[in-house]
Amino acid sequence: MKKLSYTLLFASGLVFGQFFETGKTFTKQDTLKGSDTAFRNFWDVKKYDLSVEPDFEAKSIKGNNTISFEITKDIKNPTFQIDLQQPMKADKVQASFPMAEYKQEGDFIWIKSDKAFKKGEKYTVDITYSGNPRIARNAPWDGGWVFTKDEKGNPWMSVADEGIGASIWLPTKDIWSDEPENGIVMKIITPKDLVGVGNGRLISKKQEGDKTAYTWEVKNPINAYSIIPNIGKYVNFKDTFKGEKGKLDLDYWVIDYNLDKAKKQFQQVKPMLSAFEYWFGPYPFYEDSYKLVESPYLGMEHQSNVAYGNGYTNGYLGNDLSGTGVGLNWDYIIIHESGHEWFANNITAKDQADMWVHEGFTMYSEVLFTEKFMDKKSADLYMQGIHKTISNDTPIIGKYGVRNEGSGDMYSKGASMLHTIRQVINNDEKFREILRGINKDFYHQTVTTQQIENYISKKSGIDFSSVFNQYLRSVKVPVLEYEQKGEELKFRYTNVVKNFSLSIRIDSDLTINPTEQWQTIKMKKGNPVQFNKNYYIRYKKVQ
Repeated sequence: MKKLSYTLLFASGLVFGQFFETGKTFTKQDTLKGSDTAFRNFWDVKKYDLSVEPDFEAKSIKGNNTISFEITKDIKNPTFQIDLQQPMKADKVQASFPMAEYKQEGDFIWIKSDKAFKKGEKYTVDITYSGNPRIARNAPWDGGWVFTKDEKGNPWMSVADEGIGASIWLPTKDIWSDEPENGIVMKIITPKDLVGVGNGRLISKKQEGDKTAYTWEVKNPINAYSIIPNIGKYVNFKDTFKGEKGKLDLDYWVIDYNLDKAKKQFQQVKPMLSAFEYWFGPYPFYEDSYKLVESPYLGMEHQSNVAYGNGYTNGYLGNDLSGTGVGLNWDYIIIHESGHEWFANNITAKDQADMWVHEGFTMYSEVLFTEKFMDKKSADLYMQGIHKTISNDTPIIGKYGVRNEGSGDMYSKGASMLHTIRQVINNDEKFREILRGINKDFYHQTVTTQQIENYISKKSGIDFSSVFNQYLRSVKVPVLEYEQKGEELKFRYTNVVKNFSLSIRIDSDLTINPTEQWQTIKMKKGNPVQFNKNYYIRYKKVQ
């Protein structure tokens, strides 16, 4: 079908009213960004074919994105919502269907169609964009582009946008629940003395005048916030890993003067992959390779393009987040950000409110790696140290439909909850089967918290619903009050949600099932009771 092109300068006849109720905290814009709106829920993104060219001096970017999609239900004359946050601008919009008009309003491009669409039909929207994107003040936490220089004064550019969204620079359907199933092709145009590194595999490198175009391809579904260009004085070295699905290509891109450091530090990759394939199943993106790319910020889990900026040191910038010393035995960014290839990239939360699915499981991957790389005692010690970093300020699950993250406790408390669940299951092979099953049964899918909760309860044969309610939806830490008189042990739970059910092993071989009512049991010996420190609960001796 012939493409129809319009400029941005037209007298708009569209009236966008108050479509959604706004709460005390969130606005209509938050709902438009975070919900599967009537402008999003009838089309499914299949592929992004994009280009990006940054200008270091002007701190600007320009490019193009062709969005291929499929209609998911019969609909007449719908309006499409494309996200592109200010101050970025859509310079030209084309479509392979009749457009009545379009306009850019705030952080959105609205395309009003003039056609009855049928389920299963496939179309494209092509957007040329440019502007000075938001600059990150403290990447990767606040989000934005980074225009900086390496130690030798060479330009070094990238972007991080997990929280704020890829639409701060790229016109996309910027909602986690819709990933392009057929992947992306990304062309990065750089000055001839710099290198552009993207996601997936490099499929071409071409000179275009005094510039170079590096084209990268991802064949698998990919979350939009993982689509990241990196531009700098990169050099490359490669390796391979013999994994569960055969040969996995390892691709490393680092700033030229750090090559020797990288070759040494990145030796941790193979033990990491070995441990994670054991616990989680095969690396999810063999077709796109595994890649570490040195970045001008600490790190991020960009799919098949993991950002590394930990200074070639062990720990977290040389520190151990657990406070136990265990975390100084490995590089936090290599381990943690790579763990996200399974939890965040293979399975992605549909809504940002469920981001604990990414961070809780991935922080727990640090524990599981430690167990394989070192020993179980060290892993337990590391986890017990993480318990102490939990703040219990607000619930882990955020507000749905408004791009709202829950508490930062999603990392440490999410991991602590999983470790607690593991203690209750008390069968590491079954626990491993559950982790591998999640990655297999939800392979390359977006998920909800409820799906993960139900899966763990069903596969374990234990109803963990009250445990999830306790740790994900409240800030209460369970307290086990107890009193011991010789062989007699009296106990109960306090500070728990309604019908809280969590069994506890004590003295290695004795299991109790506390409730909010006092219970009394007789132990085999009268020695002081020994509580398992791996549960995230507090023990309080009462008189």
